[in-house]
Amino acid sequence: MTDSDVTRGFTRVAGNIPAPVLVLGGVCGIQFGAAFSPQIYPQVGAPGVVFLRLLIAGVLLCLVWRPRRQALDSVKGAWGTVIGAGALLAGHHLAFYEAVNHIPLGAVATIEFLGPFAIALAGSRRAVDLLPACLAAAGVVLLGGGGVPLDPGGLALAAVAAGCWGGYILVSSRMARRLSGGQGLALAVLWAALLSTPYGIVRAGSAVLDPHVLWVAAVVAVASSVLPYSLNLEALRRIPPRVFGVLTSLEPAAGALFGLLILGQRLAWPQWLGIAAVACASVIATFLGAGGRRKSQVRAKGASPDAGRPALCETGPAR
Repeated sequence: MTDSDVTRGFTRVAGNIPAPVLVLGGVCGIQFGAAFSPQIYPQVGAPGVVFLRLLIAGVLLCLVWRPRRQALDSVKGAWGTVIGAGALLAGHHLAFYEAVNHIPLGAVATIEFLGPFAIALAGSRRAVDLLPACLAAAGVVLLGGGGVPLDPGGLALAAVAAGCWGGYILVSSRMARRLSGGQGLALAVLWAALLSTPYGIVRAGSAVLDPHVLWVAAVVAVASSVLPYSLNLEALRRIPPRVFGVLTSLEPAAGALFGLLILGQRLAWPQWLGIAAVACASVIATFLGAGGRRKSQVRAKGASPDAGRPALCETGPAR
């Protein structure tokens, strides 16, 4: 079976699955991998996990999607988009996994989600936008002071991850529309692995060759990278950005759930309320942003040849 057969087979199978199911599968895969990875922190640390996850995922994605230089050369700005996406991906992973080493996964996923939340909110310019902003702020306050103490350093790392994820969403959504299949994605992940190599090797050393470490890293790479990236790329071609944003709003809750089930991380009930508040704020902001764009397009209709054309996707493939 050739690589093109594998690609066509994946597209065919994924095409028969409802797009919302693809997104939810990606959400669960990402958070499961994040909860599964800390068991090798003592051997390789967070930088080692990031290096191995990205390297294995990058190699697998390249084998599946078979990126061609000619394909990228034929699209203006494709290489810059790939390099930018990879750099943001590396920064996000390093900050996210270091944060998980300091505070519960549910808290990290919630703070991190403020990145795409800000993107969704930026799509609207009305006074009513204060509602999701205030709701998200209240959620963060509940999360930070609602019971279980959270390390300030971990919160800062989660905030860095949020910024990197927000930037990655903007870049990767453009990449998903400019390049066919997952060619750009495969190269971006491989570039992110290269950028994380110095940190991973310095921290982990020869432990990266330990069979147990490699096995866990492979599970994390497939669950958190290969499947979610591919599933979300397919879903983004079939559902509006608004729907994608609503579905991915479940990530904070999924992070808290997997953190509880796999890592035994318990949060106080006010912190669970904070997670729910941030998720709800993201849903509201997504709808408000979509409504604002529709009104702007109606006012601008006929004024420009681009009137009515869909706006840039406000959310993209999960990390």
